[in-house]
Amino acid sequence: MRVAAVICEFNPFHNGHKYLIDKIKSEYADCVIAIMSGNFVQRGDVAITDKFTRTKAALENGCDLVVELPTVFALSSAEYFAKGGVELAQALNADMLCFGAENDDIKTLSDIADAFCDDNFKETFKKYMGNGSYYAKAVSESIKEVLSYKHSEILSKPNNTLAIEYIKALKGTSITPIAIKRNGADHDSDVTSKNIASATHIRNLIQESKEYDSFTSMDIINYSDIKKLETAILYKLRTMSKDELENLPDVNEGLHNRIFDCCRKSNSLEELFDNLKTKRYTLARLRRIVIYALLDITKYDIQEKVKYIRVLGMNDSGAKLLSNATLPLICRVANDYSTLNIDAKKMFDIDIKANDVFFLSSTGSKKYENELASQIIKI
Repeated sequence: MRVAAVICEFNPFHNGHKYLIDKIKSEYADCVIAIMSGNFVQRGDVAITDKFTRTKAALENGCDLVVELPTVFALSSAEYFAKGGVELAQALNADMLCFGAENDDIKTLSDIADAFCDDNFKETFKKYMGNGSYYAKAVSESIKEVLSYKHSEILSKPNNTLAIEYIKALKGTSITPIAIKRNGADHDSDVTSKNIASATHIRNLIQESKEYDSFTSMDIINYSDIKKLETAILYKLRTMSKDELENLPDVNEGLHNRIFDCCRKSNSLEELFDNLKTKRYTLARLRRIVIYALLDITKYDIQEKVKYIRVLGMNDSGAKLLSNATLPLICRVANDYSTLNIDAKKMFDIDIKANDVFFLSSTGSKKYENELASQIIKI
C-alpha cells in the first residue's frame, strides 16, 4: 500500500485542497495522511474554526488519517513547520510527501534546496542580512547571486518557498517529495478561478458574512477571530520581562526591547503591529511572536523533535497505518497523556494551552471543549 503524507492547515478545507487529495489518490497513493495544524496556524493567527471540524471535512473529502502538527511547529517559520511535519511523516512510515507548489519541477526546487545548504549561500545571505535586508529579500538576493535570476523568481511564490523547506527537511529520509502544480487561485489572492478560491479569500468572506459555499463544503457558523484575544495578548506582553521576551522564537537583534516598549504604548493589536513593523520584521513574523508569548513557547521548544502522534481522526484505512508508528500515539487523550515522558508532556501541555486559549476567540456560541476529554473523529 502506497502512503502519502500532506502537511497542511485546511484553514478552511476548500476545493483546492479537494483537488490536491483527489490527484494524489488517482496518481500516486492509496492512502493519504493529513498532518494538520491544530487551533493555531503558521501566519500567527487562530484557525478559522476548530481542528475537529476541519478534521471531519478532511476525512469526508478523501483523507484517511488526520494527525495534529504540534502547536510549537504549527506556529513556526517555514523551516520548523516543515521539520515537524516531516518528522511525523517519518514516524507514520509515509512513502511520499505531496505538496502544492507554483512550480512542480522537483529538480529545480531541489537545486534551490541544495543551495540553501551551501556555504557560499550562507555567507551571501549573511552579507545581505548585515546590510539591512529583511529575511525574504535576503534569501531571494542570495539565491539570485549563487544560482540565477530565474531561480530567485521562484522564491517569490509562497508555496514554492514552503516546498523547498519540505525538500530540505526530507534530506536523509526515504520519503519521496512530490510537487503538484497548484490549480486555480494563488495563495492569499482575492481572485477566484471557477469554484476555487484561496483560503485567505474564503476566510474574508466568512468574516464578512458573505456567500462562500461554492468554494468549500464546510459550513462554518462560529468562526474564530484573533481580535477576541487582543486584551489577553497585550496583557501577556506587558507582564513579560525583557529576558522573557528575548527568549521567544524569532526574537533577535534587540527586537525584545522594541516589543517591550511598543506593547506599552499600543492599545490594540493593529496598533501594536504598526508600531513594531519595519522593513526587517515582517508582519507574519511579528504575529507569530505575539502568539509564542501568549502560549509561553520558547526558542528551546521549537528546537525539539516531535515527541508523539496526536490522532485527530481516521477511517478504517487510516487506522491500519497506526500499527507501525514509531512515536507514542495519543488517541484516548487523558490515558495516553499519562504514559508520555516528561519532554513529551511538556510539548503536549502547549497543545492543551492552545486549545484552552483558542475557545476564547470564538465569535459565536462555540462551547469550550476540554482537550483531555476530546474524542477522535471516526468516519
